[in-house]
Amino acid sequence: MSDKIEETTEEDNSVTMLDVLREEKQLEEDAYAVLGASDDKNCTYSKGYTRQALYACKTCCPESIRAAVCLACSFHCHEGHELVELYTKRHFRCDCGNSKFAGQKCNLDVTKDSANSENRYNHNFDGLYCICKRPYPDPEDNVNDEMLQCVVCEDWYHSMHLECEEGMPVDGAYDEMICAGCMRKNEFLWNYAAKYGVFAKREISSTGTQVECIDIENQPKGCTMPRKDSVNKVSSKGSCFWSEGWRAALCTCKSCTMLYQEKNVTFLLDPTDSVHAYEEAGKINSQESRYEKGMKALASLGRVEQLTAIEEYNNMKERLKQYLQKFAENKKVVREEDIKEFFLEMESKKRPKVVVPTYCR
Repeated sequence: MSDKIEETTEEDNSVTMLDVLREEKQLEEDAYAVLGASDDKNCTYSKGYTRQALYACKTCCPESIRAAVCLACSFHCHEGHELVELYTKRHFRCDCGNSKFAGQKCNLDVTKDSANSENRYNHNFDGLYCICKRPYPDPEDNVNDEMLQCVVCEDWYHSMHLECEEGMPVDGAYDEMICAGCMRKNEFLWNYAAKYGVFAKREISSTGTQVECIDIENQPKGCTMPRKDSVNKVSSKGSCFWSEGWRAALCTCKSCTMLYQEKNVTFLLDPTDSVHAYEEAGKINSQESRYEKGMKALASLGRVEQLTAIEEYNNMKERLKQYLQKFAENKKVVREEDIKEFFLEMESKKRPKVVVPTYCR
């Protein structure tokens, strides 16, 4: 009996091939979300101010100085340094090698201005997040709380600090989130929440607290922003979760555009600004780069070597598929030793190298 219990416990704690495949897929999706179409070999400085994955180097910059570098610079200029991953920031230019780095030049692009005047920094660049300004992961926090990024201020918030009295919508039921602080600064957005907001415990109805929305004085003909007297009654407190495509509903008349400029939120009108668009660009870039690299490598070989390489690749792929299929069917754990054993066996069965004879005349 004890052997059976021990065997069951071991199986419960093991990782099957199916688990590995699911985890691999999730890791790939996470990579797209963070890196997008980022280039790991060339500094992004020449592209100007753009949305990109950023890293704050605490080794090069003391706590009083806020700066960030692009993905390529994190590899080629700050390898081995203490880096804080910032996920993505919009309208940001790589700081690597400028005046904030005390004379240290960028290894990838030395033609940089001493400062990037349009860059904006907050406590995220210190490795702190949310209104509680704590690090992530927080070594003193025993609660595994999900963190969400506000699409306006781009800070990250613990779900418990979103000021959502009714709770959060089910994960996946919304597309973007705007934090409570940004909703207070941009109250006009509540005008759109009645139709495009996603709420946790109830449908939008005629019950609730009247939204104190902004009416545009002398609203011009053609303005599509919902008027205060036509907005359904919804809660106008806390953070707001939005359904997919909500940005396309924002009015673009002259008065509304001036309002967006006044509030510094004109980026909401840019269809390429969303994180979803950023992720999609990463998927396209990844597919193209893999294909192009593979074709270039293949093209560099001679005709005989090309045929041999293609045959060997297909042979290896089929054998590996059959080998791993047994683990998946039997729900067995794939160990490091198993993978090594597979490739050692492949190496032993590797056919002799093809030598193309040459003849002297």
